[in-house]
Amino acid sequence: MPTFSKIFGILLATILGSGGVIAIFYGLNYLTNFLPSKWRHRVIPWIYLAPALLVLSAYLFLPTLNTVYLSFLDQRSENFVGLDNYIFAFTNSTMLTAFSNNILWLVLVTSFSVGLGLIIAVLVDRVSYESFAKALIFLPLAISFVGASVIWRFMYAFRPAGTAQIGLLNGIITSLGFEPIGWLVERSINNFALIAIMIWLQTGFCTILFSAAVKGIPQDIIEAARMDGASEWQIFWKITIPMIKSTMTVVATTVVIMVLKVFDIVWVMTNGNQGTEVIASRMLKEMFNSRDFGRGSAIAVILLLVIVPVMIGNIRRFQQQEQFR
Repeated sequence: MPTFSKIFGILLATILGSGGVIAIFYGLNYLTNFLPSKWRHRVIPWIYLAPALLVLSAYLFLPTLNTVYLSFLDQRSENFVGLDNYIFAFTNSTMLTAFSNNILWLVLVTSFSVGLGLIIAVLVDRVSYESFAKALIFLPLAISFVGASVIWRFMYAFRPAGTAQIGLLNGIITSLGFEPIGWLVERSINNFALIAIMIWLQTGFCTILFSAAVKGIPQDIIEAARMDGASEWQIFWKITIPMIKSTMTVVATTVVIMVLKVFDIVWVMTNGNQGTEVIASRMLKEMFNSRDFGRGSAIAVILLLVIVPVMIGNIRRFQQQEQFR
């Protein structure tokens, strides 16, 4: 009986919810018939946009304003402290480590993901097993960041020298006669080990988009260049790259946004310890571990301010591409 009541409640909520939304749209649409014709066409689009705008305001815009407000308050959100939380964010040694790590992630992940994605896209475009190759390269992206991190924890697993290694990389290294490496605890390499996971995940994304862009290049131009004696290397630099430059920019900025928000990999693999802290993990620790909502909110606002200009630039490039078409 309890199961039946739950099912009945779900069905009732679905019917009433869907029916209520439909009724609202029909009702508002009906009311527009009483408006003058010159106003009717202006009001109708807003009728359909209004519910979505209200939801965005309730769950996105208002929380953002509240976060900005909290960033100027103290730990208990009781007293106004001005810019103290922002000064902390840019002077605290742990925060500075997080900023430097994020810059390292930005440079390496963006460079390698975009570079490898472009090279692979150009190469697989010329083989008969293109679909299989692209599916294989794209496959890691089907795994969540958390799932990929769990997989790579086993890849990086470390056991002291002289004991059986369960990690693939250390198993290979010890079989060759070398000492096992603590991939996640050695400060000189642990950030690079984490970055490698992100590159593994994002290269497939870049490859698929670049592959579509490369296929959009008119073959007449390629054939004309070959007839004029251009080498494949010259075609790549003088024709392929200039003609897909807009796609490269969009892909690079998309990867930049994802890297700026990176959290899952660091949290699952190292919990931000051993010098692997990033902005997002530091924000979580300040807000929920230290219970300092002022500092956590300030870090969140900083992260937002860094990401928003990149997103605006991306949207403008999309608009320029649409106008060009």
